[in-house]
Amino acid sequence: MILCHAPLRRALLALFVPLAITALGSCDTPAGSQATTQTTTSAAPNQAAQTSRAPATLPAPTSARDPHSGLRWIARSELPPEGREMLRLIARGGPFRYSRDGAAFGNRERLLPQAERGYYREYTVRTPGESDRGARRLVCGRQSETTVAECYYTADHYASFRRVRP
Repeated sequence: MILCHAPLRRALLALFVPLAITALGSCDTPAGSQATTQTTTSAAPNQAAQTSRAPATLPAPTSARDPHSGLRWIARSELPPEGREMLRLIARGGPFRYSRDGAAFGNRERLLPQAERGYYREYTVRTPGESDRGARRLVCGRQSETTVAECYYTADHYASFRRVRP
């Protein structure tokens, strides 16, 4: 076998080990970290040590996840038009189309940050072509009767949420 030839094996190891360590090291670096990985490998007995430096990881966008909930952000502009309209209605206090709009949301799925009972309210984001309420909702937390603190959007009936960027 070709890898039985010792000088060739050493040369291949000298070439590929730093690349593999660089690739694996970048997986271990937390997002947003500026840390670099430095590895020293001997290629051959009388050869100088070879140093490779992993490129600094690009900082993750500071807006990738909401630090409070850990959920991904969604911009208002990314919401469906019906979602943007519902946000306007929530800010005005209605009128709402469905009787369940504004009802307490129990957070039984525990995907949203824990809060006292009644803090979260759910609102239907109408889905064109659906004969019922559909699966899309906005769930908003209220600081008071007139102040909305935070809103979350789900397109899959509470299976997942994204935090609406304020």
